[in-house]
Amino acid sequence: MEHSIALVTGSTSGLGHAAALALAREGWHEIIVTGRRLARIQESAVQLAAEAKRKVFTLLELELDKPTSVQSAIAELVKRGFSGPANRPSSTDYGIAPSQPAETQRADCYLRRGTRPGDVPMFSFTDVSAFAAKHHRGDRTAAIEALLRNGPNVKYEANRAYADAKLIIAWWVAALARRLPPNMAAYAVSPGSAPDTKASRNAGLALKWVFIPLVKLIPGMTQTPEIAARRYLQASEFGTDASGQFFASAPKKFTGPLEAMRHPHFHDRVNQEAAWQAVVKVSGVDLSYPAPLSVVS
Repeated sequence: MEHSIALVTGSTSGLGHAAALALAREGWHEIIVTGRRLARIQESAVQLAAEAKRKVFTLLELELDKPTSVQSAIAELVKRGFSGPANRPSSTDYGIAPSQPAETQRADCYLRRGTRPGDVPMFSFTDVSAFAAKHHRGDRTAAIEALLRNGPNVKYEANRAYADAKLIIAWWVAALARRLPPNMAAYAVSPGSAPDTKASRNAGLALKWVFIPLVKLIPGMTQTPEIAARRYLQASEFGTDASGQFFASAPKKFTGPLEAMRHPHFHDRVNQEAAWQAVVKVSGVDLSYPAPLSVVS
């Protein structure tokens, strides 16, 4: 790991901050920390360096919900020398910038998510197939796009919207894995229940001041941000054979060891490809390479 480089999004607080700190303490050579505002990233980097007792943090301004910011960040990484290996498809084509030769490179993508949809009754998810049949003539791509945009025929319910978004992420990662070169891997990783972050800052008063404090009193229901963040580090040890899978605690568990999820709805390839195409339509960016795989319903 002495020559390894990591990029941690959202590293100014919460799980991102904890993950960046853990990487530094484990001896990673360079850790690129990101945030929406440069001044805030600078403050966070100073704090991280003091906590880790190592100056290994590089700053990068990045606002993930703004395509122009993402493209600017990618351009900056390429400018710094994070380019794809010669004679192979450049990984910057996928919005990922590795720094090692192809023979040793394994650039890992991590997508953070919380409670698994379907594991908790209050977080039930939309049946995309049924929704598509009823409102979109069976077109699942159109159905998922409608869910992403909160479009017509989508009745907004906070918990359902949350579960749908997280399930779509898991589908999207599976589709991404099929489009990456064989020496790159993408995983979806659940950090588990870690309420001591800023994730609930916009939640209702009942959730913040009643439900979460009560849940924290129940053994096995929550864990610290530091323990949750270590899941991402654990995922960095997974091989390319596990690419595209979604890892979380055992079904109906909020904490505990990671394992690959086997729920059939996570492995529906039609929904995975529909999620990919829906994200292309919403974002206007298609990272497909090679050509998308054919899918049989």
